Amino acid sequence: MIHRELATFAAGCFWGVQAKFDQVPGVIATTVGYTGGHTKNPTYKEVCSDTTGHAEAVLVEFNPDEVTFGQLLDTFWNMHDPTTPNRQGPDIGSQYRSAIFYHSEAQREAAIESERKLDESGRYKRPTVTEIAAATEFWPAEDFHQKYYAKRGIGSCPVR
Repeated sequence: MIHRELATFAAGCFWGVQAKFDQVPGVIATTVGYTGGHTKNPTYKEVCSDTTGHAEAVLVEFNPDEVTFGQLLDTFWNMHDPTTPNRQGPDIGSQYRSAIFYHSEAQREAAIESERKLDESGRYKRPTVTEIAAATEFWPAEDFHQKYYAKRGIGSCPVR
């Protein structure tokens, strides 16, 4: 029997974030979508208006016997700049914020501890601004956005 857990991360444009997590052994499935906002069933256009409060995020289903939540956190921290508020590269707006939406108390504690260690490491000159919040309703994005890079033969993109 395969053990399954969920994790949700936001680190800029969800296409690149999904492509990175899809490369992690032990990740069973990923879905791009929207979370952390106040509009029910938002569309991409609505989220891009920066008025719904949602982040572009990736819901990661993983087997904790093959990959730990801590390893997923390491992947998350290494794929983007967590010190830039509401922006990743050329993408600007709260929908591109850095966020970890935890699904359990253990995930919350691990996220807080890993962020603390990252800040203390001196890797960045500025402190992280990553939101750590309880997972709420996750709205899958339109089919067009699912596996966007895989459908186009693009391995990944730099999300930094």
